[in-house]
Amino acid sequence: MKKKNLPLGYDDFREVREADRYFVDKTLMIKEFLDCGDKVALITRPRRFGKTLNMTMLREFLDISQDSHDIFDGLAIMDTEYADQINSRPVIYFTLKDCNAQTPEELAVMLCNALMPEYTRYYEIARAAGAQFVMYPKFEKMCQKIYDGTATLTELSASVALLLQLAFEIYRIPVILLWDEYDTPVMSSHQYHYHDRISAFIANFYGSALKGQQCLGSALLTGIQRVAKESIFSKLNNVIVYTVLDKAYSPYFGFTGQETKEILEYYDLTLDDHVKQMYDGYQIGGYDIYNPWSILNYCKNKELRPYWINTSSNKVIRDSLNGANQAFRQDFDALVEHGEVEVAVNLETSYEELRNNATLWGLFINAGYLTVQERTDYDLWVIRFVNREVKDEFKNIVAESIGTDGGNFSHLASALARCDYEKFCETYKRIVLNCTSYYDSIKGEKQYENPYHMLALGMMISLDSMYEIKSNLEMGDGRPDILMISREPQKRAHIIMEIKCSDDAAAGAKEALAQIREKRYAEGLRAAQPDGEILCLGIAHSAKRCMVESWMPGNI
Repeated sequence: MKKKNLPLGYDDFREVREADRYFVDKTLMIKEFLDCGDKVALITRPRRFGKTLNMTMLREFLDISQDSHDIFDGLAIMDTEYADQINSRPVIYFTLKDCNAQTPEELAVMLCNALMPEYTRYYEIARAAGAQFVMYPKFEKMCQKIYDGTATLTELSASVALLLQLAFEIYRIPVILLWDEYDTPVMSSHQYHYHDRISAFIANFYGSALKGQQCLGSALLTGIQRVAKESIFSKLNNVIVYTVLDKAYSPYFGFTGQETKEILEYYDLTLDDHVKQMYDGYQIGGYDIYNPWSILNYCKNKELRPYWINTSSNKVIRDSLNGANQAFRQDFDALVEHGEVEVAVNLETSYEELRNNATLWGLFINAGYLTVQERTDYDLWVIRFVNREVKDEFKNIVAESIGTDGGNFSHLASALARCDYEKFCETYKRIVLNCTSYYDSIKGEKQYENPYHMLALGMMISLDSMYEIKSNLEMGDGRPDILMISREPQKRAHIIMEIKCSDDAAAGAKEALAQIREKRYAEGLRAAQPDGEILCLGIAHSAKRCMVESWMPGNI
């Protein structure tokens, strides 16, 4: 039997169904949306988790101007009490996922492009209706400016509200507004540093459509982050937010374990421990969720490798990590070392608008880089890395944050995998040399607490499959800076690293290695790990210079 093609590259529900692509039935989300009955709801999920596909699914089911019976035939929603509500309401749908503008002027043009399909569609519906609509003259003028791409932000501030009013006037039924990736313009305005210039427009653009509109039946927004009430939602107090912690909508974004098992088996693959370690791990509303983009790509390529990386810019994440304070870095260090950490988390506000550690952790969780394990008794959350694929992405982010790239960290891992310790030391020194701009940018800071700390973190993330990483663990007569315990001591050595900051890098490296000897770190490690060789590295940094002294003791 010929297997169905995968829906890779398809994010429109009708296209997926009409092309008979493999489809994971999420149509019971429609029932949940109608059951909840929220006036305005926002669902926050990471990128590539099916937000656009689900929003177009809602559009096709509800839109009164469509006949969607054929594309919903055999799906779960048609076995519910809501089956007879198919194509029963006016719907406005648009996505802002491409509105990642670098200037306000560019944003105006991108918003015109985003609004054009629905403005064009309702222009044709209004003309076909043949009636005289009060809102039509104003709508027609706006439609022309949107079509020409000449509408200013001031003119666009009421454009969604105007479209709502016309749709209601045509059908005399409260309108369903589906707003996909609503936060892209807001986040890009922060990223490119022009948010202050458009904050009034942002408040009016969203507020005029979502607050006090009698013609609005329900609105559903999706995005990565919940943006603070103080700005975008300053005029709104009626938004119900569903984060990754909420049970509502939790199984409908991403693949559940059973859905993943079924699609893998359909394409002659198996949901084994290797697949779970690479792609499993998201905890969303009590469900164990897999990243759908990665699973689909694995089904296509039959290769177990990262697919989620490089699917969008991580500049906001990288810049946020650069601006983190020492308390965050200490918790991040514990996260890397232990695999989890207990912290305060705020998912309800954007880090760009409320810069503290709780919202920074929330940024990483909302963006899909970390996941929540459990809530503790003190209103704190235990968080952890999601899976190996995300760790690869995190490695790249940390590398970029110190002015290098993830490829250098990969060379470190490769050198250790081949037991080429001389190459390992050369690569480490090259990374330091490549980080010139980063070191210059933190002049005056305590050196070890900043660039070298982040360098160590990046290395830990990159090497954790080969080594158990410990920092400041009591060993011998002291506490070595970094201890790398080989997971396969018969293949590669354990590593002890002592790091110094010194005006004289060469002398500092000798001093670091002497400390390893004097404090008997190697003896302590041998007592705990009787198998395998031990490599001792004394490392000294002097701004962008680095020297490494090595010693591999014999029998201890």
